[in-house]
Amino acid sequence: MTSAITAIGLTKHYPGVQALTGLDLDVPTGSIYGFLGPNGAGKTTALKLLAGLARPTSGTATVAGVSLEAGEAYKRAIGFLGQEPRFYDWMTGRETLRYAASFYPWVEDPIEPRIAGLLDLVGLTDAAERRTGTYSGGMRQRLGIAQALVGRPSVLLLDEPVSALDPIGRKAAFDLLEQLKHDTTIFYSTHILEDVERVSDYVAILDRGRLVRAAPTADLLGSFTRDQLRVTFAGTGAATDVTAGLRGLAGVVSIEAASADGSTRTYVLTVAPDAIDTIQRAVQGFAASNDLLVTENSPVHLDLEEVFLRLIDPKEHAA
Repeated sequence: MTSAITAIGLTKHYPGVQALTGLDLDVPTGSIYGFLGPNGAGKTTALKLLAGLARPTSGTATVAGVSLEAGEAYKRAIGFLGQEPRFYDWMTGRETLRYAASFYPWVEDPIEPRIAGLLDLVGLTDAAERRTGTYSGGMRQRLGIAQALVGRPSVLLLDEPVSALDPIGRKAAFDLLEQLKHDTTIFYSTHILEDVERVSDYVAILDRGRLVRAAPTADLLGSFTRDQLRVTFAGTGAATDVTAGLRGLAGVVSIEAASADGSTRTYVLTVAPDAIDTIQRAVQGFAASNDLLVTENSPVHLDLEEVFLRLIDPKEHAA
């Protein structure tokens, strides 16, 4: 898969502050890529470097195969939305996009149909003739996404694009991002982990200006378990109490009956560290000798919030 963004050793240091150090990143084309980290981790610094709004102390980056040093050719490849989008309050939404479009003379299709399509895409057609000073925070955020798209970018860089939105607004915004990824790669920072887990194909975690982990979201979540197994039995034997039998398996620390539905029973087994594979085999043997059909016998994985907290020590940040 080709890369939409490649960063190699990207670094930004200020006097007394190492905002970003040695960032190596590879963002596949056509993906939604979540960029995570606690406040002050360096996410905004990285996005500003990738947007060409700041110069790196060292290192380099390419977007859509175009080098950061390429000037206007680089700017043609990107669209950027800052954390707190600001507009001229006296302009309407339509006028704002028309003004933004004037900075992209290389886009040859007519401006007005392009603006109308963007307003429709972000759900602002009915508010297009209102002054942006009357817009809510969520409307301004959606207008900001439209403004970032007006130049037909290959890569969309978004800094906290849903920070001002309520849960309904966040869902609508991420539904929009899922539509957009067919035409542009989306790289965005956020601190709302449940949204990242729901929509992001890839995730990178930054802390104190350094990359902690970068991986496909499913792979990252699959690499962390709670030392627990979820086991589901079906069959005539499943209607009887099997708790004692499971508890007797070597390496099982505790057991919880999670759910029951007719002749199906589900249990969550907490097991000794590094004993999951052994106990999975023991569960299969227990089922065979007790007239049980095993329909699930799999590790319980952490969600993204739990993985994040394992990788980032919250106590140090609180201190």
